[in-house]
Amino acid sequence: MEECGENLEPETNRDAIVLETGAEGEFKSGEFTVESDDARARLDRFLAEKMGGFSRSRIQALIKSGEILLNGKIAKASEPVACGDKVSVVIPDAVPLAGLSGKDIPLDILYEDENLLVLNKAAGMVVHPGAGTDEDTLVHALLHHCKDLSGIGGVERPGIVHRLDKETSGCLVVAKNDIAHRSLAEQFADRKVKKVYLALVRGCPNRPWGTIDADIGRHPVHRQKMAVRENGQARAAVTDYRVLAKNEKMSLIECHPKTGRTHQIRVHLKHLGHPIVGDPIYGNRGDNTRHYLHAWKLEFEHPVSKKIVRFRAPVPPDFPILPPEEV
Repeated sequence: MEECGENLEPETNRDAIVLETGAEGEFKSGEFTVESDDARARLDRFLAEKMGGFSRSRIQALIKSGEILLNGKIAKASEPVACGDKVSVVIPDAVPLAGLSGKDIPLDILYEDENLLVLNKAAGMVVHPGAGTDEDTLVHALLHHCKDLSGIGGVERPGIVHRLDKETSGCLVVAKNDIAHRSLAEQFADRKVKKVYLALVRGCPNRPWGTIDADIGRHPVHRQKMAVRENGQARAAVTDYRVLAKNEKMSLIECHPKTGRTHQIRVHLKHLGHPIVGDPIYGNRGDNTRHYLHAWKLEFEHPVSKKIVRFRAPVPPDFPILPPEEV
């Protein structure tokens, strides 16, 4: 490949040549030219920088399906780009999720406009269909309520930007169009979304507040579980916490996850020595019907107005300890 110089033609010296845009200017297809500052970067990392709102996992899927070509040829996500390389991108149109239809399931909506909605997910509601959960999921309820949801190309992704475990209740934001989806996905990826959880735990930590800084990875034996691990077999995970209230047996803890690892709060509180009440995986179910974890507060930048918006989901009535009113 030729060396990059200052005498490049104006057209090829641009970071991206957008060939086609869809509704409201959303990126549909185009060609990127690699400049010297980006040389030797992985292909997926290079595109993640250039295609705002597209996650690396989404870009990797497009590379794998052949929708992204490097110098006209299929490449791997890990392949390094060189100065002067041409990267072409085509975003396929969205297609419906096969066999899925809306179902009239009540939703506790905290806020809704033409771009997004924020709901208070009930404990016990599954977000996505899966084995043994073909009906009565949040996706089915959203398809009935909204009729038309964000697609983001390829296979329709009906508005889901982030997830909560089945037994976790509380704030969950849903994108109603692709512009909102990309903006929210980028904010989550960049850790700009502020999340606050309430966790009811066994016992009481010795310190009323603190930070749990412990890497999390797959459990070495039980692969469906996560665990605190070391020696490069885990990813960085940080959770700030403080005790809000307590009784003789339990404490109500406010948790601020700074990262977004699978089961992060549940794993970190177990690591602290105070597992969540009712957690059958990281603690003990006992006589409880759920684990007591609630996504209490959510704060992010509105994708269109650009204003900071804040939401709070009421604490479920089955929580035996409630936070002080002034919190």
